[in-house]
Parts: sequence; structure tokens; C-alpha cells
Amino acid sequence: MRVRETRLPGWPAELFVPELPVATARLRRRVADSVGPDGAVRGPCRSRVLESALLLRLLERTGIEADHHRRVTGFLTDCLAGAEPLDRLLATIALRHVGDTSEHGAGDLLDRFLRRAPAFLNARKRVMLETVLSLLGPPRRAARRPFDPDAFETGNLHPWAHVQTVALKVALADLTGHADEIAPAELRLLVDTQQGPGVWEGNILVHLLVLHALADRPHLDALLVNGVAKALAHQRADGGVPFVTDTDTWCAVTAGVALDASGAPYEVRRRIGDHLAAGQRPDGGWSYTDAAVLADVDDTSVAIEFLHATDPVRYRRTIDFGLRALWSYQGPDGGFPTYITGAPSEACMTAAAVNALSVRASRHVQRITAGRRFLAAAQHPDGTFEPDWSRSRYHSIFRALLAIDACGPDAYRATVKRALVAIREGQNPDGGWGQQPGDPSDAISTAYALIALCRQSDPRPVARGVEHLLAAQRGDGGIESVPDMLGTRPFLYVIPCLADHFTLLALGHLGNRLALRAHRRSGTPRGRGASAAQPTTLRAPAPGTAGLRGGGRNTPTQTGERSPA
Repeated sequence: MRVRETRLPGWPAELFVPELPVATARLRRRVADSVGPDGAVRGPCRSRVLESALLLRLLERTGIEADHHRRVTGFLTDCLAGAEPLDRLLATIALRHVGDTSEHGAGDLLDRFLRRAPAFLNARKRVMLETVLSLLGPPRRAARRPFDPDAFETGNLHPWAHVQTVALKVALADLTGHADEIAPAELRLLVDTQQGPGVWEGNILVHLLVLHALADRPHLDALLVNGVAKALAHQRADGGVPFVTDTDTWCAVTAGVALDASGAPYEVRRRIGDHLAAGQRPDGGWSYTDAAVLADVDDTSVAIEFLHATDPVRYRRTIDFGLRALWSYQGPDGGFPTYITGAPSEACMTAAAVNALSVRASRHVQRITAGRRFLAAAQHPDGTFEPDWSRSRYHSIFRALLAIDACGPDAYRATVKRALVAIREGQNPDGGWGQQPGDPSDAISTAYALIALCRQSDPRPVARGVEHLLAAQRGDGGIESVPDMLGTRPFLYVIPCLADHFTLLALGHLGNRLALRAHRRSGTPRGRGASAAQPTTLRAPAPGTAGLRGGGRNTPTQTGERSPA
């Protein structure tokens, strides 16, 4: 995601709104101010209906504290109006406003919902949703009904999915009168997740599903009450609970690359870098939160990119260790999964890994080439890719475009062209982009699209997009946008600060194109090393120089050579 060199010509700043430098400076200051003294970027996750509904049912089963019950009920009641159809269905069932989901067309609703997820997840997600609907429904005796244990295959699943699948199996076996088909080892696995002081792996959804699976077992009463208390520790002011405890690592890496792209002071970026370096997992990777052990390709890749862009000398060993961790994920098809080796490769994760490997491009030629071939083969005829961890189609496109376009010869010109056409054709009349064709424009999808379009020659679509993007800026400098993050896919969850981060990243990529024009017009040399390929700070300049490259980056002298990629 970081800003890199391009062979394309620079753009004249005069084509863009004069408010651009001031608006960018306000946003950069807001993101920089969110960096704590320890370098952490805390991005709270908002309440969600799925987890709140599961918690409400657990509170009813355990009889814990009426005040907590009242607050969760209030949150779900508020969600009955204005929420997405599936959230309304879940809230309605949890509040006992219906007893039969078939009355509300649940089957058709699930079909439409699951089409938003990657194809390889559909069967597993359907089982999850159908089991959740059963758990939320009115209590009933466990009459013997059909139960297919093969629907809960756990082969080659990462630990979170493995535990979630076993929890769903145990819960559904109890509901259908097949408790005798549950192995003692499966119960022990679930009990083991409750032994730590907090929510296991920071994943509140899995935590709640485990508690539902273990409920109504008398010898586990104390464990169940303690587990509910752990979930209630994360109850938000609105009464609900979120999907995960936090996504602080993801917030740190996205804030970091955005601050680097927009020319924030080195000291701020170094604080983030030191925090990330200290949080590197024993296997060399990073997880989405400090509370989790399982590393993933996305956080690892963006952390590597940020550390390299900030100070490749200071973080050399950390970067090399992270790159070695990435090697282990690559599959024989050249692609990368999200979590574990051998899982299906995904386009967006492959793009993330290729972008990270490109910081040492000369050492990873074969791996990069294999990854780029996977991306080219995975692209749909319309220029898009399979859904990833964002509901916006432009998230995977911009990251794949950077990975394909940023290193090596123009061997993938057709792939790049299809991606750019998909983005240009998706622009709405108001200048912005929506998550999917026909959707109203939103800031974060617009930011994704603008990052991609900074890799083309024509600045006009970008100029229109910037106007839309800056119209979403609030008085405090932040960006108002719809949520787009998915987890568990295809459920949305909300991390508000990510709109700030990706908007600032987009403006940093734009600043690089404006800076190219300024340098070439002035004859300033663009050598290799720490001074090369540094984007404009976009401070408020003198009239007629809006968006030109300026000082203020404060990067120390570095002897390490920047990768040409």
C-alpha cells in the first residue's frame, strides 16, 4: 500500500481543488494525534448485532445481572430500525418477536447474504448462520432431528475457524438431540479456550459460540458465568458488544502507511514502528491485535511495508524476519491465503504479500513473479477479484494493481488495463465510488479507487474523486464513511478510524503524483536513497503551489538503499 516510484508523468496541482493541502494537513494531524505515546493506534470496534444477540441469549440462560440484559436489549431494539435485513432478522429473533424464521424468508435472505462471501466459505458460513438462528430461537426440547457431523469438517482450518466449527457442531448436536455424537476431546478443546484471563484470541464471536456450546452442562456452570463476564467487559456504551476486542495492529499499520505516504514527521512514524517491532510474533508475523497469537498475511505484509518505508535500517532485522514468515504461506499456485499454509489462496492476500516482498524485490523475483501470475489468473473479465475482507470491490483491485504494476516489466498490461477500466466505469456522477455498482458513493471506496487511479495518466477522474472525498471531511478533520470491513466474512463490522487512514493514504498517493510534476519542472534530481520517492507533505503552501512537495518529513539520513520497487 505504500507510495512507490512511477514512470508516469506528474500532475499539475492546479487541476485539483485549492482546499486540498489544508484538508490533507488537518487529516494528517488527526491521524498523527491518534498515535499514543507508546506508538499504539487504538481503533475501537463498535457493537454488532450478531454478537449482541448471542450475548443476550446467554444472559437469559445464566440469569446474570438484569442491568446488562436491559442494555443489550436496548441496543438490539434500536437496531430493528435502519439495520441491514440480516441484522434485523437476528435482532428480531433474539428479542423473541418471532418464533419461526421461515415466516421472514430466512432461507432466501441467507442465500443473498452468502453471495457476498468467497465461494470457498459459503458452505461453512451457511452452517454457522443456520446454527446461530437455532440458538437465538425460542427454547425447545432437544427432540431427535437430523444432524450431519460431516458438515463440521475441521481439516486445514486455522485455529479460530477450527474452534468456531467445533463449537457450532456441539451446539447443534445438543439442539437436535445428538449430544452423544460429541467426542470428549471436542469439549476439552472448547473448555481450553476459557482458561485465559481474557477473551480467547480477542475474538468475541468465537468466545460466545463456545459458551453456547458449553451451556447447560452443570459441571461447567462457573466456567460459563466467568466466560459471560469476560464478554461483558467489552460491552459498549450503547449496550452491545463488538465482533472482536480490538483491531489495534491493523489500525497501527494502516495509520503508519498513511502517515508515511502523506509526509508525517519521522518521530511519529518511529513510535509506531517501534511498537510494531516489539509486537512481532515469535514466528515473524503480526496478528490483527496484541490480544491474539495467530498471525495473518495482511497485517504482516502491511507492517513490513510500513517499517521499510519509515526506516529500512532501523528495522532491517524485523523486516527480514517478517519476510521469512511470509515465505511459508505461499502456495504452489503462487498465491497466499489469509491465515495458514495450505488454505485456499486469495487475490487480496496475494497482493498484500507481493507488495511486502517487493521491499526486497531483487531477493524475491521468483516469489513475486508467481504471485503476480496468480493475480492475473484470478482476475475476473470485468477487472474485479473475488470478495476479500472488504465489502468494497475496489479494495482488492487497488491492492492487486499496486502489486502488479509496481515491479518488473509491463508483462501484465492487460490485467492493469482491466482493473483501471473497472474503476473508471464505477465512478458515480457525483465523482465518488460506492462499494458495488449502483451503490451510493462513500469515502472509503472512493479512497480505494483514487489510490488505483494514481497509477494511470489521466488526472481528471481523480480530481473529481478528490472533491467528493473532501466533502466527507468533518470539522475535526476526520472522514465520514460507511463501514466496509468484513469478519467473519461476509458480516460487516465497524472501525471508524479506517476511513481516516485510507483517505490519508489516497491523498498521499496523489501527493506523489503532484510532487513528480514539481520536481521535474524545477529540475530537482530524484536520486536513490532516503530522499527518493518521498511524497509531498501537502502542507498549506503559497498560492499556485498547492500540493507540491515540501519539507517536514524529518527522515534521518539512511545508508540503506531503497528498493526500486
